[in-house]
Amino acid sequence: MTVDKINALGKTKLFKPLQVGANQLAHRVAYAPTTRFRAQTNHVPSDLQVQYYDDRSKTPGTLLVTEATVVSAQAGGYPIVPGIWSEEQSKAWKAVVDRVHANKSFIAAQLWNLGRTAYPKFLKAQGLDYVSASEVYDTEERRKAAEDAENPLRALTTEEVDQLIDEVYPNAAKQAMDAGFDYVELHGAHGYLLDQFLQPTTNKRTDKYGGSIENRARLILAIIDKLGEQIGYEKIAIRLSPWAQFEGMKGKDAEVHPIATFGYLLSEFQRRADVGKKLAYVSVVDPRVATMADRTVNVAEENNDFVPLIWKGPIMKAGNYTYDAPEFTSLLQDIENDRTMIAFSRYYTSNPDLVERLRDGEALTPYEREFFYTSYNWGYNTFNRLGETKEFDEEKEKEHAPQPVKA
Repeated sequence: MTVDKINALGKTKLFKPLQVGANQLAHRVAYAPTTRFRAQTNHVPSDLQVQYYDDRSKTPGTLLVTEATVVSAQAGGYPIVPGIWSEEQSKAWKAVVDRVHANKSFIAAQLWNLGRTAYPKFLKAQGLDYVSASEVYDTEERRKAAEDAENPLRALTTEEVDQLIDEVYPNAAKQAMDAGFDYVELHGAHGYLLDQFLQPTTNKRTDKYGGSIENRARLILAIIDKLGEQIGYEKIAIRLSPWAQFEGMKGKDAEVHPIATFGYLLSEFQRRADVGKKLAYVSVVDPRVATMADRTVNVAEENNDFVPLIWKGPIMKAGNYTYDAPEFTSLLQDIENDRTMIAFSRYYTSNPDLVERLRDGEALTPYEREFFYTSYNWGYNTFNRLGETKEFDEEKEKEHAPQPVKA
């Protein structure tokens, strides 16, 4: 959708500073995390990513969240997505972080574990098991893919879950801190592994990580506490999608209502904040967001209004906030509480200078959805800032990209 004319938002609360952890953002427009395929085959970020985040952090005081970044080889399961479990990966990410910091902006690493959403054949080729919270396939197609790969889905053992807490996530957080990231954001949304543990749709365990809401939330809270001790709670964030019906999750139709599950989790975050262990922010995805297309929701039944009632710290909201342009009524309503950021992804993809365009009321360049999940996202670094005239030449780009990050 082309947004030819928008109201200038520079004099609204969207452009007031906000304290997030130890840092003060200059405004409340953030770059939302997006799953992308543009790393090298060893999951080391490429030069494509260095330029991409550099281009989108030019407005000082901007917060960006990286594309989903896997915390270990076992946590992966997609080709050419970035990782953050090795020193080589960390050094490449440092080139990204250094560019963002040179622009006087901030960046969070989104820590990702795919669980049952991985490609079982891809894991098998690396000698890795196909794992989740429980042995629950979301589709027959996924079951068949696992069987054809001779890599059937299995539940992680209690000891393996403990290892996620004690070793896997702490190592990823260390690599992120070594790279200079300002924050780490746990990917607890959209049906990936942490969400698979949290929700009853995918968690049928009978050990300490399954059954009650408290047990299903145990993994997320234990990781947060471990990382809080390691790097400081003020550097930790998490992304949640209470209403998402994605990757087999049931949203409002779950056997335990989302407000019960996520309300408990938020209350635990607030309980920690009350004793000086406050997270940097909590990110929540709007119910309107589906997968490749937005969906219509009954806002009386599906909304995130309960989140600020429980969690009193900074909130990041994402989810088609351009649908009511040029007025941005929903955006302006959601920032009224003085602690909410609005995160964009699709229009931030096609408008590297989105912050300035929103501030000044400039037209938004439409995004091109066919680029979203293609290998290397050719064309992503050719979207223009106002006044630029770069032209996308796919064949020319393929001749030289991606390249290893230059130290």
